[in-house]
Amino acid sequence: MKFLDQAKVYVRSGNGGAGAVSFRREKFIEMGGPDGGDGGKGGDIWVEAVDGLNTLIDYRYQQHFKAATGGHGMGRLRAGANSPDIVLKVPAGTEILEEDNETVIADLAKAGDRVRIAKGGNGGFGNAYFKSATNRAPRHANPGQEGEERWIWLRLKLIADAGLVGLPNAGKSTLLAAVSAAKPKIADYPFTTLHPQLGVVRAAGNSFVLADIPGLIEGAHEGHGLGTRFLGHVERCAVLLHLIDVTGEDPVAAYRVIRKELKAYSPLLAEKDEIIAFNKIDAISEEDLAAKLAEFRKRARKTPLLISGATGKGVDDAMKKLLTIIENAKALARKDQPGVISEEWRP
Repeated sequence: MKFLDQAKVYVRSGNGGAGAVSFRREKFIEMGGPDGGDGGKGGDIWVEAVDGLNTLIDYRYQQHFKAATGGHGMGRLRAGANSPDIVLKVPAGTEILEEDNETVIADLAKAGDRVRIAKGGNGGFGNAYFKSATNRAPRHANPGQEGEERWIWLRLKLIADAGLVGLPNAGKSTLLAAVSAAKPKIADYPFTTLHPQLGVVRAAGNSFVLADIPGLIEGAHEGHGLGTRFLGHVERCAVLLHLIDVTGEDPVAAYRVIRKELKAYSPLLAEKDEIIAFNKIDAISEEDLAAKLAEFRKRARKTPLLISGATGKGVDDAMKKLLTIIENAKALARKDQPGVISEEWRP
């Protein structure tokens, strides 16, 4: 299935049905009177997050959604039928934006969240509504209200606990394939990964979701390479695993390139917890590794982990560190929610 994380759709809610102008005319009935019924309500347009979806591919083939007009009123005080609503089903984690692709209407972060984005028009009153002591035979009725129409953007942000970031060919896909059952494309050329990949990692008896984000290059925030389009998928992550190809000429420069692009995209993203890891340590000598590690500590003032996605060396420790940060973040989130009792509490 093709991965699609952004779609533009047109929605229009239904018009309200018109009220009826009618009078009661029956044989042997001495006095008639107005009996026009009201019109029915037009259908609403809803967007709902559901389980079982992980892409917006459905909206590549259908971009227009129009709800039906409500039924018109009829004589004998018969009201028109309400038109059924239309529900657009999207994966959990989908944002709804205005046509400018910047203004957020709603964020459907979890399954079951739903929002009405176009309200159907109310039905018009029939002439029976307008009768009174001074107006015994009204000969007018209301038309139904117009529905609403708009273009919206649907933008999917994957629900992942941890995200892999780094330059192209840093070994992100190799690591994801090594620690999970995911099978991303792996090759010896840049930009092998063109779409985000998800994998479930098991560590220390628990599991978490790890997202492999396509590689960034310098100037990505200006649209170079694949741009920063896919960085939205790591905005919901609790921690970032920043992979650096230790076989490169300057690991510090590689690290700073990614940090610059993260800050340019979102200051909040740049402030997330981060674990730095030198990858491909099996491809260089111990002397070169020690020299690059010392230089990185001196210039970046950080100490990276040493791992190899190909051989598995150091990978388990890295996954356990990720899991610890993820569990701490979830515990803080539970404390912030009123009425939620921590699982650690005992009577």
